[in-house]
Amino acid sequence: MKRYSRITGTGSYLPPHRLSNADLVAELATRGVETSDQWIVERTGIRARYFSAPGVTCSDLALVAAQNALQAAGVDAKDIDLIIVATSTPDMVFPSSACILQHKLGIAGCPAFDVQAVCSGFVYALAVADAMIQNGTASRALVIGAEVFSRILDFNDRTTCVLFGDGAGAVVLEASDTPGILATDLHADGKYASILCVPGSVSGGEVLGHPLLKMDGQAVFKLAVGVLDQSARAVLAKAGKTEADIDWLIPHQANIRIMQSTARRLKMSMDKVIVTVDEHGNTSAASIPLALDSAVRASKVKKGETILLEGVGGGFTWGSVLLEL
Repeated sequence: MKRYSRITGTGSYLPPHRLSNADLVAELATRGVETSDQWIVERTGIRARYFSAPGVTCSDLALVAAQNALQAAGVDAKDIDLIIVATSTPDMVFPSSACILQHKLGIAGCPAFDVQAVCSGFVYALAVADAMIQNGTASRALVIGAEVFSRILDFNDRTTCVLFGDGAGAVVLEASDTPGILATDLHADGKYASILCVPGSVSGGEVLGHPLLKMDGQAVFKLAVGVLDQSARAVLAKAGKTEADIDWLIPHQANIRIMQSTARRLKMSMDKVIVTVDEHGNTSAASIPLALDSAVRASKVKKGETILLEGVGGGFTWGSVLLEL
């Protein structure tokens, strides 16, 4: 009998400090950086984001999201046999945040590792976990996207510092005899590395260079819209489905304009797109599982529905997962 994987529980966590556009504009003004709520909303759709307190790490956020997902799935942490954390803001250079999370969950022995594909990270991690469950390497996985992007923002650059926030989202993925994940599609092209990057490096224990986020917004927008459309069509073809079969689109929550463009190309109403970017900002690898959990807990997305997850991020990386909840 063929082996599949299926999401059995979702969870998420946002740090308690909510920063509205008005709050952020006031803080930036003290630095001599001018922007406005209207400017941010018109260009991005973002109205607020959450920032972690000093000392709070990626694994701290991931822990709460993971516990919420485990509770939703009715599963104990000791029953998990694979942990994958998608993050670009790990606790340390090494060990992985997944290993640190494993210890915080009070378990040991199962494989635990990080995936670094920036904003596509959760889609990448989900595809890897699906493959490992299909081939029998694992039976019950925790797949988490967690970020503390507030630590790598340049608050003198109004074009980037208003976009990002912190948070974590998680799913429990379990072996099943019926399809849950229907198809996956992953890609990367390193020639675009410079349009979205944090150009720092580690040497001799020191962080060198410019360890703050840099982005060419127009170049990212143009590339993202095209590759997301290509990936959506590729994953649908792999699953033998069409646009009409999609009940919900849950894209990476980067910019409302990119999301609207993706929906138009798929001939989908925005009523069928899960949008959390207005309240969360861009939480990178955490954005898709955060949006998924939000929709599940609001009873918008229901069991048996077909969902398209799409991510695009620095690398340049992009990919899609088509699944039935």
